[in-house]
Amino acid sequence: MLRRIASLLLLAACAYGCGTPTFEPNTNKVVNGEDARPHSWPWQISLQVKHGSRFHHTCGGTLISPRWVLTAGHCIWPGDVYRVVLGEHDMSQQEGTEQIRDVMRIVVHPNWDIDHVGDGNDLALLKLDKSPIMNDNVSPACLPEAGEILSHGMPCYISGWGNLYTHGPMPDKLQQALLPVVQHSVCSRSDWWGINVKPTMICAGGDIVSGCNGDSGGPLNCQGQDGKWYVQGVTSFVSSRVCNEVKKPTVFTRTSAFTEWLSDVMLHY
Repeated sequence: MLRRIASLLLLAACAYGCGTPTFEPNTNKVVNGEDARPHSWPWQISLQVKHGSRFHHTCGGTLISPRWVLTAGHCIWPGDVYRVVLGEHDMSQQEGTEQIRDVMRIVVHPNWDIDHVGDGNDLALLKLDKSPIMNDNVSPACLPEAGEILSHGMPCYISGWGNLYTHGPMPDKLQQALLPVVQHSVCSRSDWWGINVKPTMICAGGDIVSGCNGDSGGPLNCQGQDGKWYVQGVTSFVSSRVCNEVKKPTVFTRTSAFTEWLSDVMLHY
């Protein structure tokens, strides 16, 4: 039954126009990361936490329906107050495209455990207080079909405002970088991530380019054969030593392993 519901949600999302940015992402020769073309990832959000009287960027996330944002479980701490900023590109200035929404409900995956990150389930859903206005700068990404496995070497892109390098500065402008998919049989080798990588995860990158602190919760953007962009992964963890360690790809929670849970939460909350 849940699989059928998931399929209906996917169909509804496609009908709504998911994964089709007005401004096409620059996917030519992106190797070491660069400023993203403004609003070419219109589902990318900034998750911000309140410190004192101000909000600060803490994680990324993905708009997957008019009221729901997908992010990582480790981005959420009990008692903290969050908001979501959509339509953001350059955090150093007000561009007039931003839409701010309060988070009215947070649902962290029931099997997420901050003390055992390697167990997986690093997901959370945020319900917005009201739907944003869908336009050229704000629109949802598509969700993959349940159980979909990406092929080794498939070109996908990470996006976010995370540190430019280990212990480095956080950029003002949204960044993107090409991270080819590393199949599980490779990523789980002993000289790669070994047993730390579960089948419910995706590895991508593994050379001089990776995610870094502040990218957590953001999307692994992969283009389907239909030309639409899918959030195939949620940024979970990188090497604890340096962000761009060889044979330590960025690890993402594999969205297609949790399609039924996502559908169930969005239907019942």
